[in-house]
Amino acid sequence: MLVQRGPIDARGVDSGLGIVVPSELVALIAEDLVADLAGQHSRRTLAQGGAIEIGWPSLPFRKRRMTTVFLVDVDNTLLDNDRIQRDIQEHLERTFGPAARRRYWEIQEAMFAELGYRDYLGALQRYRTEHPKRVELLAMTSFLMDYPFADRLYPSALEVLQRLRSLGTTVVLSDGDVVFQPRKIERAGLSGAVDGHVLIYIHKEDALDDIERRYPAAHYVLVDDKLRILTAVKRVWGPGVTTVFPRQGMYADPGTIGSFPPADVTIERIGDLLDCDLPTPG
Repeated sequence: MLVQRGPIDARGVDSGLGIVVPSELVALIAEDLVADLAGQHSRRTLAQGGAIEIGWPSLPFRKRRMTTVFLVDVDNTLLDNDRIQRDIQEHLERTFGPAARRRYWEIQEAMFAELGYRDYLGALQRYRTEHPKRVELLAMTSFLMDYPFADRLYPSALEVLQRLRSLGTTVVLSDGDVVFQPRKIERAGLSGAVDGHVLIYIHKEDALDDIERRYPAAHYVLVDDKLRILTAVKRVWGPGVTTVFPRQGMYADPGTIGSFPPADVTIERIGDLLDCDLPTPG
């Protein structure tokens, strides 16, 4: 564990390695620092020449604890996934015929029920096993992997991420497979928009402990187009999360949203977050 020491100056605590800990941060953590670092370091020495002794790995953790972390979904939240699905079906029918489109989508829906997320490449592989001599199907892989996802971003999606980043750490949080979903997020420009802060789980609502471990925060804001997920996360995190529901995409159907309690904040489209005052603690 690296220990940083240095005198307090007008800006804060000089670590001695060119890193200055802001004075307000010192004031906030001084009272509970000893308890947190008990057994790891010697006692703080603020009374002895104005120095403080901390474990460097604990500092970024402490700074994150005092901020809000924004968790933003991808499909039908930042990206018009309904349009993407229509494009895939139209390409299948145009290239391979209506029977191929129907059968591929039957497999797709069956896998969605099985896995809980869309596995486009997995469905293509299963369809191929039914037609092992139809080598033309290999071209469908290129269509999926080279799809222009950036053209399917909702209006102002990137601007929203930029605004959220000005307020706190912003993480793209998604469900999906290990090949197509990362590719989609990268090619849409979403990974770059959040400096690579991307988490992809099988079921994000079952990974809240891992999210907390990776991005500890005083408060979370979760933006997702599925009220089912917002409700599940609210049940676990309670007042520690502000849920935001952009009422867009297939899951905004009145028959679907009527089955769940409303989110803390409801907006008509993701772009509304540019002007929305989110009720987040400091």
